[in-house]
Amino acid sequence: MRVLVAFDKFKDSLVSERACEIAAEAINAALPGCETDLCPLTDGGEGFARILTRAAGGTISACEATGPLGATVAASFGIVPLGKIRRGAAARLGLPQTETGGSLAIIEMASASGLALVPRGMRDPMRASSAGTGDLIRAAAAAGARAVLLGVGGSATHDLGLGALGALGVRFVGASGEALCGLVPADWGSIAGVDGRAWDEVPQILIACDVTNPLLGPNGALAVYGPQKGLRPEDAAWLEGQSARLAGMLCRHFGRPAAFESMPGAGAAGGIAFGLMAGAGATLLPGFDVVASWVDLEERLAAADLVLTGEGRFDESSMSGKGPGSIVQRALARGKQVHVFAGEVSLSREIPGLHTHAISPREMELSVALVRAPDLLRECVRRALCAR
Repeated sequence: MRVLVAFDKFKDSLVSERACEIAAEAINAALPGCETDLCPLTDGGEGFARILTRAAGGTISACEATGPLGATVAASFGIVPLGKIRRGAAARLGLPQTETGGSLAIIEMASASGLALVPRGMRDPMRASSAGTGDLIRAAAAAGARAVLLGVGGSATHDLGLGALGALGVRFVGASGEALCGLVPADWGSIAGVDGRAWDEVPQILIACDVTNPLLGPNGALAVYGPQKGLRPEDAAWLEGQSARLAGMLCRHFGRPAAFESMPGAGAAGGIAFGLMAGAGATLLPGFDVVASWVDLEERLAAADLVLTGEGRFDESSMSGKGPGSIVQRALARGKQVHVFAGEVSLSREIPGLHTHAISPREMELSVALVRAPDLLRECVRRALCAR
């Protein structure tokens, strides 16, 4: 028997690779002699660069970058030679497959501009900048990358990518034409114009993103994601108004249509998708499809007799075409037996062929469950497979 083990991270508890390893240990205990195929998943946030770079046999480069609150942080990005990228992934990214040179940089926004870098009591998108993400793109360019694949999950920011654009050479000016540096949204009232363009050395930017929110409005970046980044209710109306003003300013300066801000996905990661598309010619790509082609997911699903997946919480939103939900849909379409393991499972309906398992007892405090997650996952997988 061959078992595909494809877990996403359990937030604040287990990274994807460790969750897969623990599940494999339990599989070997419950079903001795079976073959396991470990396929860690990523949603574009923490672990995106590491997982994809390792899967392609690339290298991780360490560098310093500007953190979300302005202090220098230790960050990193991956470098993968174009010749090592699987044919299907290269085609999806629109990159040439060549053995003679050239590389792709893999960057996760969370490494330099992530919410996890900000202490809980200091989280406030009014004070956070994406400048560090621009620093990483510059470092990738200096390393000779032909293109950048950017994962934008887990951001701390709502700055429309102005910080990143500033790091890439775009200038913002005040009423007297003076250059404004180190801007965060709380400073946006002083911005009177945009000057210049991103440097010619900036590589092609490909944004892996499954978010479909526009930039503005009730389903926009601020309304949907601002509160979880620490937005204070009293700042919401002002910041939404300034976001609309700055978005219009960017569109006019870079010659983009006014409706550019309404594009699905423009609101990803506090609007950095909008900013990089408007100011640096970035392209949005469906994130999970990129990951699936990168790791040859369809071929590995076809070879599996049993599929195990999971994440911290599995609910209706998980079935929207990304991560474990997409694994479930693709595996069931192939007639595979599928088991989902999550800290919490909340589905409004049964899905034929799908077996779900909540690894944490209902009465267990979350803080305890997070600490005990490795043992809880191991035991839950063992019990489920012994009972099949």
